[in-house]
Amino acid sequence: MKFSFKQFIVPNFARRLAFMLPAVIMMGVFVSILVELGWGTDPASFMNLNIASALHWGLGNTEVLVYGLMLVFTFIFGAHLIGFGTLANMILIGYVVDICRWIWDKIGFAQILTAGNFSLRIVIFIIALLLFVVVASIYINAQMGVAPYDAMPNIISGWFPRTPFFIVRIIFDLSAVVIGVLAGKLASGIQGSVIGSIAMSLLLGPAISLVAKPLKKIL
Repeated sequence: MKFSFKQFIVPNFARRLAFMLPAVIMMGVFVSILVELGWGTDPASFMNLNIASALHWGLGNTEVLVYGLMLVFTFIFGAHLIGFGTLANMILIGYVVDICRWIWDKIGFAQILTAGNFSLRIVIFIIALLLFVVVASIYINAQMGVAPYDAMPNIISGWFPRTPFFIVRIIFDLSAVVIGVLAGKLASGIQGSVIGSIAMSLLLGPAISLVAKPLKKIL
């Protein structure tokens, strides 16, 4: 399908935007907490964190670069997937993570997340992960375009119709973790937990899909 600016103006635009933008911002907030804890993040964030470390960039600038390249791929092979949500995800999340990590450091929350009471950190981890799943589901239900990272497996899956989508998605996510590990090796060390990010590669997608179904009825 060809790209058209009309696809940015979806039905109930204002209502969808009111759900989508806060959800994207909150995704960045919860990712920043998961990053500070260091027990694993979603595979996209793991990859981008390690690329950022290798380039000596902030996460925001890195995500604009990486997702910009993915957006070119999406524009060529799946232009109909692009919308306001695509750009919001690409531009906002990384910078929100950078800003939040700076705030956490200034107010002492980063110290709690990295070296605080273990039981408290476990509770924070579970809450942050659950809320990330919820806001990611809200973002998806807004249906204002697909994130560049998520668009690529959707497009690739269409090229292999006999392969179940979840297989394509898992391979894509694991590939992102591998890229993150390689980038981390080029830098001073791997950022985040490889095992935790692999686990999230396998579990986050199904969890978000599971939560998205009842949320769709509510929203």
